[in-house]
Amino acid sequence: MILGTAAPVVLFSLPLAAAIVVFVRPRWSVPVTLGTGAVLLAVALWLVGVVLQQGAWRQDIGGWTAPLGIGWNMDGLSAAMLLLNAAVGLAGAAFHAARPVPLATACDLRLFWPLWLFLWGGLNALFLAADLFNVYVALEFVSIASVGLIGLAGGSAQSAAWRYLLATLLGSTIYLLGVALLYGRYAALDLALLTDGVERDLVTSVAAALMTLGLLLKAAVFPLHFWLPAAHGRAPPAVSAALSAVVIAAGYYLLVRLWFGPFAPLLETGVATLLGLLGTAAVLWGGLLALLQRHLKILIAYSTVSQFGYGLLVFPLVAAGAEQPAWTGAVTLVLAHGLAKAALFLAAGTIVLRHGIGRLEALGGDQQGAVVAWVAFAVASASLVGLPPTGGFLGKWWLAQAALATGGYFWLAVLMVGTVFTAAYLWRALQAAVQPGREAGIDSATLSAALGLAALSLALSAAALGLAAPVLGILLDAGPGAPG
Repeated sequence: MILGTAAPVVLFSLPLAAAIVVFVRPRWSVPVTLGTGAVLLAVALWLVGVVLQQGAWRQDIGGWTAPLGIGWNMDGLSAAMLLLNAAVGLAGAAFHAARPVPLATACDLRLFWPLWLFLWGGLNALFLAADLFNVYVALEFVSIASVGLIGLAGGSAQSAAWRYLLATLLGSTIYLLGVALLYGRYAALDLALLTDGVERDLVTSVAAALMTLGLLLKAAVFPLHFWLPAAHGRAPPAVSAALSAVVIAAGYYLLVRLWFGPFAPLLETGVATLLGLLGTAAVLWGGLLALLQRHLKILIAYSTVSQFGYGLLVFPLVAAGAEQPAWTGAVTLVLAHGLAKAALFLAAGTIVLRHGIGRLEALGGDQQGAVVAWVAFAVASASLVGLPPTGGFLGKWWLAQAALATGGYFWLAVLMVGTVFTAAYLWRALQAAVQPGREAGIDSATLSAALGLAALSLALSAAALGLAAPVLGILLDAGPGAPG
């Protein structure tokens, strides 16, 4: 257990220390980042095994207990998110390091890798935090690093970064107002203490509404998604992968942590239905807009808006009484989406490099150098659509079981219609591979095989997730993250 208590410190401090090292010594950036990623992935895998064996635990920092002290929380949900963050972070770093040499500018060496590592550390801190103020601090770490990474692409990406900055600062401010109300009401910010002591009153309800609004804005849930397509579509491929797979998932993680924790007494049928309807609108509107796009990365970005809508269906299904299948299905879908969507963005980055353009009608022709990327795109698409035995299929199967068990046929219909939209817009993208191409980009000989392999590793992970149903069931039931 000594290693278990040290692991959270490693997950948070190692990437921050590495960020300082690579900022001072830019030439060490790639080996230090990849080495850090390998360690973080190993630690995350080990923590998943510990949670499966021992269940959840809490670590009080410095021996000070709440409400005076702060601590780390480790349960099945946080372990799963840490593993997702490590996998996407390492694959994204490998992709970025393998890009053609002319793209690796001095600014990239000086700023990209430190910001990437800060983003990594901030996300780990967020998934480990056991109190609401430290969650806020971690959110700011993540937001600042994300804005910087988007802006490094230059050109129109800088305006997208500014829009994202304003949106995320507004979300953080609204969230912090809710935290302040809770502290004034209960003189505590620790999630466990609040879960045991929250009452149904006006102050708590207003705080819950404010915090939820702030997190919905950060998670780009419809209709607060206005900043996402430009930010994700114009960022470098590795950055788009991390933003869509993990940063957006962090907002969802906090929503379920709060509403199945401190705010559980407020989760009445009306609130749950409202959140479910927001998810429904996201699934349909995001799917429709993705279907209408002509640029590959923007199509994938709108897909993120749609796919995260499925996660909000957990609220009405849990409120209706299908706690375990709804919870496990929704979280499995978020994990499968993270792996598959990161794979799509990395594959799209390789394809766009090969052809020199991102418009769907220009992505055909000679695919030499991008074949592995197209294979990764197809495998990841199968998971997003929900073809068996992928992780996407497993998550949708559990959500469908929850809907059938509770008579939630409306939510089942949303699941089915959303799946049709997903299949339609991803099929449009895949069809582009066999169409005549119009432009030539980077010669295939200059494209490293690591570009396609980074995408393929994540796509295969998303597919393999569907074979881990027993493990996922145990993991996601371990600790306070699970409802009921």
